[in-house]
Amino acid sequence: MPKKNYDENQISLFDHDREVAQPLAARMRPEDLSEYAGQQHLLGEGKVLRRLIENDQVSSMIFWGPPGVGKTTLARIIANRTKARFIDFSAVTSGIREIRQVMNEAEESLRFGEKTILFIDEIHRFNKAQQDAFLPFVEKGSIILIGATTENPSFEINSALLSRCRVFVLQSLTEEDIMGLLKRALTDPRGFGNQKVTISEENLHRIAAFANGDARGALGALEMVILNGDSDRDGNTTVTDEILAQCLSKKSLLYDKNGEEHYNLISALHKSMRNSDPDASVYWLARMLEAGEDPLYVARRVVRFASEDVGLADSRALEVAVAAYQACHFIGMPECSVHLTHAVVYMACAPKSNACDVAYMEAARDASDMLAEPVPLHLRNAPTKLMKELDYGKGYMYAHDYEEKMTGMTCLPESLEGREYYRPTDQGNEIRYRERVAKIKEWKKAHKVDL
Repeated sequence: MPKKNYDENQISLFDHDREVAQPLAARMRPEDLSEYAGQQHLLGEGKVLRRLIENDQVSSMIFWGPPGVGKTTLARIIANRTKARFIDFSAVTSGIREIRQVMNEAEESLRFGEKTILFIDEIHRFNKAQQDAFLPFVEKGSIILIGATTENPSFEINSALLSRCRVFVLQSLTEEDIMGLLKRALTDPRGFGNQKVTISEENLHRIAAFANGDARGALGALEMVILNGDSDRDGNTTVTDEILAQCLSKKSLLYDKNGEEHYNLISALHKSMRNSDPDASVYWLARMLEAGEDPLYVARRVVRFASEDVGLADSRALEVAVAAYQACHFIGMPECSVHLTHAVVYMACAPKSNACDVAYMEAARDASDMLAEPVPLHLRNAPTKLMKELDYGKGYMYAHDYEEKMTGMTCLPESLEGREYYRPTDQGNEIRYRERVAKIKEWKKAHKVDL
């Protein structure tokens, strides 16, 4: 082997400088499970993924979760723990040729007893042919495939490949998790442990709230405020409220997504739509979105509103709400603001009825008070001979066999016979349902059948 024309001290100093130049999130990347934050439902003592890692029984798997929760980090920890060769593969820049080359290298390594963990970030970006190229190697055990995705694997990953992988759902980090990461970065030599940084607990909480469950975003924000902090002659850094406001979006600091203002604003939006006030509804929507609220959260609340406060008075409201949610999912902010405005204005202008919500709440109270009420025999299925002998299904009347497409058969438990839950209003389209329900009840009363 030819002699290197540089000495080891020079290269080590170069590596050190390069390490320091790395972003804080990269320098603070956990090296083992003891440093890993969050995901206690998978990695807590005795939990399934922790046992697999500790017992070196890791098989191909998919990590599904939002950005910045540690999918790549967890894959690296697994690779270090199992002493496997780790290959970080790009789903954006790699094609079939690169996949096959890596697979051949993995098979060669396996011949010498070395496992290969192939980590693919954003695996959902691979097309079907690219995903299929992994199949034979996953089946043979040539590689341990760990894919990471922010999208639902059921929709984005081929069923054949998905069936050979275990799916683990990673959750957004809590504010407490983020706080732990921030404090460790202030004390760890890999972070700012070698310099004195003064930052209040309250401002750390603000950074944690600003990050919205994203560890990478939280550490990036911390690095920004410290690098822009006030430094004295001794090199001590102080992060003031003003610096924090300048480095982070002020609007985010005014809005804690898990705090009281979060619930105040969504309440204002909901009540404005309920009160048929489109102007106020759009204003409160803008207040939330401009403060950094997750548009999907707002969209979910609008979907709930569509049935809770509009209901059958305008059944299209639910269609509009669901379509708005899908649009937000497809394109995100800021473009999806117009779709949410569309939905919010529609809800505000739609006729209102809470009859469906009231119906369920009343039925739920009865269901809770009378959990043991038996299902009437005529409504039970009778798939076996014994069940038929016990009169399961006896007397059941199949509605489609009758001219009116309904019968006088009762369907509530005997103790609840005659109970009314759904009481349609005279708002919008629901007036037609009110007339229809009244006619149905009148007909059933006249044709009641005792079983």
